[in-house]
Amino acid sequence: MNTLKRIDPRRPFTITADGLRRITLGMMASAGEMDFTAQGSASSHRNEAKPRRTNTAPQRTLLVAAHADRGALDDHARQTLAAAALIADASTEVVLLVFGAFTGDVAALGADKLIELPAFDRRRFAPVEELNALAACVAAYAPIHVFLPDNATGDGDLGRRYAATANASVATHVVEIDAAHVASYIRANTAFASRSLPDVVLLAANAVDPKLPFVGAGERVTWHIDEARATSNGSVRDLGVEEIDAAQLALEEADFIVSAGNGVSDVPAFERLAATLGAAIGASRVAVDDGRFTRDKQIGATGKTVEASVYIAFGISGAVQHLQGIKDCRHVIAVNLDASAPIAARANLTLIADAQETIAALNEAAAAARSARGTGAALLGSATLAEGALV
Repeated sequence: MNTLKRIDPRRPFTITADGLRRITLGMMASAGEMDFTAQGSASSHRNEAKPRRTNTAPQRTLLVAAHADRGALDDHARQTLAAAALIADASTEVVLLVFGAFTGDVAALGADKLIELPAFDRRRFAPVEELNALAACVAAYAPIHVFLPDNATGDGDLGRRYAATANASVATHVVEIDAAHVASYIRANTAFASRSLPDVVLLAANAVDPKLPFVGAGERVTWHIDEARATSNGSVRDLGVEEIDAAQLALEEADFIVSAGNGVSDVPAFERLAATLGAAIGASRVAVDDGRFTRDKQIGATGKTVEASVYIAFGISGAVQHLQGIKDCRHVIAVNLDASAPIAARANLTLIADAQETIAALNEAAAAARSARGTGAALLGSATLAEGALV
């Protein structure tokens, strides 16, 4: 018989300087106590324990440019910033140029300086102005290399246009990088092509682990674009964003998805919630096989693979096929009665509750919010009329 005692992973722990958890032997966590306080303090301790990458006066610069999304950098952008920070030596500073507003901790991401351009929102199509802004930043800091995420949401296009305009050497779809070389797949991903580090590096997704053993200086720089350089020549005109019903959006393109499984019985209530949240509708294979949803809504290995920023799973246990379909989702929220369901291990947040009751409660909360807004608007209108009458 196996006499080895299993170490309880929920025991109190400390965070080492390398960011590793060390369970405190001889101590037991009290019921319901777990990491909520410990993890918060552990997170701050982890940041405090990490050393500064360098305290040397900079002599060279690496520039990283990326678009922000709702005040944050996505995983691909953080990986690109980490790549620059990892190959920078002690006399090289890492400067981050963000197109859009940024509210995150730039030091924790490895940057020494942050240049923020809140006027360039991801929803705004301004390729000429962005190119001029990037060129102006390069002229101001003279970086030895420029890094951008090689994505389809603006950064990859910006990097290619800058390299063509500046007649700079460039490497795209980079999957391997160090201080001396970069490498990309060729011949249908059956061979490598490598070269010395070029002027512009467009990094492929998941080429670098964004978790760093150090922090950057994190200095925010006030920087204004030269209006003459940043003015468009009129060759590109932004026609704006066309709003469409989220239910008509292909799941592969949806940024917000609510998905129903076997625990959802009231489909109309679920669809009302999706419409209220402005989310696309997905479903598990069980819900599709039962006829509650059409086949084009199925998410999983035998259905659609999605990359939503937010994915809410109502009443889905999380079979391996379904988890494969949501592996690239950024934030997963699970609503399930079974705390040990596989979806709970994948989820960033799990609500242990009945899916149907949660949907009903959310619909009621949305209705109450709409009613409160309507009442507030009516009161404001009455007050305005009364003020006019008094005048």
